[in-house]
Amino acid sequence: MRARKLLAVSVALATGVLATAACGGGGDSEGRNSDGSVTMSFWHNASTGPGKAFWEKTVADFEAANQNVKIEIQSIQNEDLDGKLQTALNSGDAPDVFMQRGGGKMAAMVKAGQLMDLTDSITDDTKKVISEGSFTAQTIEGKVYAMPVAVLPGGFFYSKDLFAKAGIAQPPATLAELQDAVTKLKAANVQPIALGAKDAWPAAFYYYFFALRECSSETITQAGQTMNFDDPCWLKAGQDVQNFASSEPFNNGFLTTSAQQGAGSSAGLLANKKAAMELMGAWNPGVIASLTPDQKPLPDLDWFPFPSIEGGAGQPGAILGGVDGYSCSAQAPKAECSAFLNYIAKTDVQKAYYEAFNAPPVNSEAQAAVTEPHLQSILNAYNQAPFVSQWLDTVYGQNVGNALNTAVVNMLAGKGDPQGIVDAVKTAAKRAQ
Repeated sequence: MRARKLLAVSVALATGVLATAACGGGGDSEGRNSDGSVTMSFWHNASTGPGKAFWEKTVADFEAANQNVKIEIQSIQNEDLDGKLQTALNSGDAPDVFMQRGGGKMAAMVKAGQLMDLTDSITDDTKKVISEGSFTAQTIEGKVYAMPVAVLPGGFFYSKDLFAKAGIAQPPATLAELQDAVTKLKAANVQPIALGAKDAWPAAFYYYFFALRECSSETITQAGQTMNFDDPCWLKAGQDVQNFASSEPFNNGFLTTSAQQGAGSSAGLLANKKAAMELMGAWNPGVIASLTPDQKPLPDLDWFPFPSIEGGAGQPGAILGGVDGYSCSAQAPKAECSAFLNYIAKTDVQKAYYEAFNAPPVNSEAQAAVTEPHLQSILNAYNQAPFVSQWLDTVYGQNVGNALNTAVVNMLAGKGDPQGIVDAVKTAAKRAQ
C-alpha cells in the first residue's frame, strides 16, 4: 500500500467518516462502482424484532455519514447462517461483512484466505473501549480477523416466579442442587428445563458444560490444537449427560422442539412460563423478550452459572461462551469495510446493541449502561472466570463440531451412548486432518 493511501485511510477511520474518494488496500476494487462509490453486502442473524431493527438503523446511520457507501443487508435465521455462509465462501461469492463465530470455524476461513486481516485497521478509539482480551477470540497467530461486538457466556436462565412456586429459595450451585431443583419443579407441575434439541447445538451445550467441569482447561485447549480426545474426561462428560437426562428434566417433546423460533420453542417455553429454565448463551434474554405475550423482557428472568461437579478436573468458575464478532471477507473494500466495523464498536452504537438484543455489549463504556441484574451477573461471572472457552463446536471447527452435536442428540434419543459421542468426534477429527 502506498504511503499516501495509508494516510488517507487512517484519517478517514479516525473520524469514522469516509470521503467519497477514499481508497484502501486489499480488495478495494471489489464492490467499487464506476463513480467511486462502494456497495457492500452484510449478513447477520437477527431475523426479527428489535435486533433486526437495530442493524437496519445502524446501517442507515453509517450510510448517512458515509455518502459514498451503500450496504445491502441480508438477515438470516441463526440456524441457517453457518451453512449458507460456508457455501458462499466456498463459491467465491461471500458477503463483504458477516457474523463471525470464531474458533476453529474462523481458523478454517483464515487458512483458506477468505478473511481480511484487520490488525492495522482497528482505530485507537476502538482499542480504548474494547479490551485486548476481547480481541483474543478473534485473533489467530497475532492477527485480528473480526471486530468483537458482544460478550455471550452461557448458563441457566430461569423464572424466579416458577422457582418460588416450587419452593426453590436459591439458584443451584452444585449438580446435586440442580437435580433437587428438577425434582421440586416436577412436584409443582412445572416442566423443569426447556431444551430445543431439534437444532442439535442446544442439546450439545450439556456435553460442553459437563466437559468443562470434568476436563482440565489444558485438556480442552489442547484438544482444539491437536484434535486428540483420548482423555477419559471426554467419556465421563458423556456419562454425566446421560445420567442427568435419565431423570427426565426436559420439556415434553424436547427432541422435536426448536431453540428460538416461535412460542413453542425452548426460549418460548421460558418466555411464556411453560418451563422454568433453559441452558443457553447470553443472547437469550433478547430472544425470550421477543417471544413473551407483550414482546417485552421477562420481568422475573434471572441467571446462574452451570453448577460445579464434585471430583471434576475443570477449574471452578470456568465458563463457556466467548465473544461474537463481525468479519470482512478478503475481497471486501478494505477502507469502507473496516470503517464499518470500527463504527459498530462505538459506545453509542454498542449501547443501542445492548438495548436491542438485551445482551452484554463488549464495549466497556457501554457495559456501564447494563442495569438488569441477570446481565450484571453474567458480566461478573465472565470477568471473574479463571478460564473461558468458546462453544466447543466453534473451537473444534464445523465438521468436528457438527459430529459432536449430532452424537449428543442421538444419545438423548436412545440411538447412541457416551462412547458413541467420543467415537464420532474422533472419526470426524481424523477426516478433518
